[in-house]
Amino acid sequence: MSHTTRQFILPPILSFRDFIVAAAKALLRAKSLLQALVPSWLSLPSVRRRALLTDTALEFLRESEEAFLGPLRSSGGLAKLCATLKAQFREGLRSSPEAMLPSYNSKLPSGLEKGQHLALDVGGSTLRVALVELGGDSKHQIVRMNSWKIDNEVRKLRGREFFDWIAERVRRVVGDESELGSSAENPLLVGLSWSFPIDQTSSSSGKILPMGKGFCADEGLVGADLGEVIQSACLQQSLHISLAAIVNDSSATLLSEAYSTPATRFGLILGTGVNVAAHLPVTLIGREKYGIRPRSWHESATHVVVNTEIGMFGREEGSLPLTKWDRQLKAAHPRPDFQPYEQLVGGYYLGEICRLALIDAIESVGVFGGTVPESLRKEYGLDTETLSIVEADTSPSLDKALKVFTSRHPSPVTPTVADLKFLQTLSSQIARRGARLVAAGVVALRELKIEAEKEMLTLTSGDEQPVQGLEDVPLPKEAAKAAAQRELELLEKEKLTVAWNGSVIEKYTGFRGYLEEALDELVQGTGVELVQAEESSLVGAAVALVCLE
Repeated sequence: MSHTTRQFILPPILSFRDFIVAAAKALLRAKSLLQALVPSWLSLPSVRRRALLTDTALEFLRESEEAFLGPLRSSGGLAKLCATLKAQFREGLRSSPEAMLPSYNSKLPSGLEKGQHLALDVGGSTLRVALVELGGDSKHQIVRMNSWKIDNEVRKLRGREFFDWIAERVRRVVGDESELGSSAENPLLVGLSWSFPIDQTSSSSGKILPMGKGFCADEGLVGADLGEVIQSACLQQSLHISLAAIVNDSSATLLSEAYSTPATRFGLILGTGVNVAAHLPVTLIGREKYGIRPRSWHESATHVVVNTEIGMFGREEGSLPLTKWDRQLKAAHPRPDFQPYEQLVGGYYLGEICRLALIDAIESVGVFGGTVPESLRKEYGLDTETLSIVEADTSPSLDKALKVFTSRHPSPVTPTVADLKFLQTLSSQIARRGARLVAAGVVALRELKIEAEKEMLTLTSGDEQPVQGLEDVPLPKEAAKAAAQRELELLEKEKLTVAWNGSVIEKYTGFRGYLEEALDELVQGTGVELVQAEESSLVGAAVALVCLE
């Protein structure tokens, strides 16, 4: 593209408002923001049109839209991606050692469970401790909760010092109520949402692994049982607890919403990264992936909550639609093939993709005065939060967008409204693509679940043929057949509910709408419903407890 750096004066406010109205009407009929805006730009007098965007800038946006959305624009393109991902998921369920990991949660809640439980949520930046009341009527409430920031000082606590710090705060929440954890004979049951690597050996235990993220708590404790370490620390506070359930954030999201919404089968986390927990038939998972479990677990389990680690898929060349900017990101990444799917949809990466594309546009077509702000030269210098704020500004003057962008990315050339409109369009293309990729992953899992339920129904119809991958495990055939039938009937009568949590889907302007739009295209509006799972880490940890009882 050739450089064009002409400067224009914006048209009067009334004309600009007319332009926005025309664009909004077109958007209702169009498949993309660019398709909506271009006719409105072209309908303005030449000088006013150029005041909004130059011809070369418009051409850049046409090309970027084709690059980001072309392969996924039609339902056919999305369906093709679904089929590709579904095949990869099925293979991952059989043999991948790092993805599609079966948890110990083989049951979903009925909503009738009652009780008050202590829930811990240990994340990378926050510790939360809460008493969660399950009311038995599909309703729950947090009776008491406190949260503490995990700053660098806390991260530097070594070994048991970190867990002593946690135990002190557990005591503050529990207080002096004698009936809670007063004796070894009457311990307080605890559910834990743990956001760090762990070699889980049962529903309530797991070996501590190097934690990363700047934490020193693993020093001298790698290989130690997490449950025993936490229980010992609490005992020093004269608090008797029993760590009965350990879950990750996506599993907690699924379980928390399943307590209130019976059709919940998936839990989606979409924030800095992406993950999905899925309730799937045990027959989908390769025998070796279960590790060593009690025979009783296999004799009773027909389904299991699977931690998909969906971000790790898409490694096969050509399986994901990559642009030149995606390839730039991948080339500079320290682990380029570790999480290829996440690199296209995670909040950590959306801003970086836009940064690379924006620099290309500044240098090739002269937007933003042809001058790249120095802060944008730094890798990951444009964060996704900034893009969301810029996209959210719908005012004619874009004052808020201008203030935020220039405060974070100062430049000798002040951006015009045209420049900010350009950035809004570019970032919306990237967000829309991310949403469509997430939709493809969710629907691929849904289709795989339906297929597996039908397969299990057939395999458990009375024959004695062993289930592939589970030859040495006694499948409860009659129970499995009944469970598969219930699942299929549920999916025929109700939408499969996807419980969600995470900053991107919650806060990124328009993202949830883009996701729902893509889901509707793939399942004709009858198959999937998105529901926010509030306080999911805490509630999910508590629900995990009652599902084990």
